Amino acid sequence: MPLRVLMININEVKGGVIVSVKVQPNASKDRVVGEHADQIKIAVTVAPEKGKANKVVIKVLSKWLGIKSSDIQIISGETSRDKKVFIRNINEEDIYRII
Repeated sequence: MPLRVLMININEVKGGVIVSVKVQPNASKDRVVGEHADQIKIAVTVAPEKGKANKVVIKVLSKWLGIKSSDIQIISGETSRDKKVFIRNINEEDIYRII
């Protein structure tokens, strides 16, 4: 199901993009919810402990974008609901085409 996204914070960098992500832990289903402020909002069913939620965030993003999870890396906010995620081998145009 495609999402209408108005304004996601996407920064193109060498080798890929950095996107802002808002995580909602303890949700009923793992999924991309949509847009929250300038972030992609992702709901995960796990609790935010010992990096479990981060792993699910990467899995959900990789499935949603149709890319390998190894191309996604959380670069800041490991212990926060607000994260910066680096996605390799993709550009801003590709992201907006997907969403």
